[in-house]
Amino acid sequence: MNIIIERFNKIKLNIFSCKPAHNVNIIAVSKTFPIEHINPLIEHGHQHFGENKVQEAVAKWSDINREKKNIKLHMIGKLQSNKAKDAVKLFNYIHSLDNQKLADTLAKYQVSLKKNLKYFIQVNIGNEMQKSGIPVNELDPFYNYCKNQINLNIIGLMIIPPNDNNPEKYFKSLNELNKSLALKDLSMGMSADYLKAVKHGSTFVRIGSSIFGLRS
Repeated sequence: MNIIIERFNKIKLNIFSCKPAHNVNIIAVSKTFPIEHINPLIEHGHQHFGENKVQEAVAKWSDINREKKNIKLHMIGKLQSNKAKDAVKLFNYIHSLDNQKLADTLAKYQVSLKKNLKYFIQVNIGNEMQKSGIPVNELDPFYNYCKNQINLNIIGLMIIPPNDNNPEKYFKSLNELNKSLALKDLSMGMSADYLKAVKHGSTFVRIGSSIFGLRS
């Protein structure tokens, strides 16, 4: 069996053994890997793939997207407003909605391109200067604006927790915030901490190196 499929199946088994009460989707983070490296997982029937640069994703996925309509592409990296149009054309999910200018631009292109994407609001849970995301104290008005004024389909919240070896406290906080907004999906957890994220309600885990190996 192909080693990528082996690793993928092991992650599925690890999640299953946690007995989550909810469905957990594995986003195979394929950024920087060539399509030849990703193909075994596509042929295996996996649907959710994550990229963090729009240009790379367009070059890599445009043809496959036309052939395989079941593929779901997730934009998980920082998204600039000037790349919003291409992102709306290609992606099904945006995980990094983090400011009003971006929200307005995405809403405009959704209408003109007749697309309806699913969005996660990225929350800066640790109030870190260097990180993107909506501060916790601005989350409610931003969510209400996106949902009620510009009609974005917000399905949940997303975090990249601070690197202080205690991701669980941030996962727990985000799960509580998500519930307070009555949202059902949560994007949190990566290769090192996805099982902890699942324990705290994550429905989308973003896993790269544990599936595809280390990036060169």
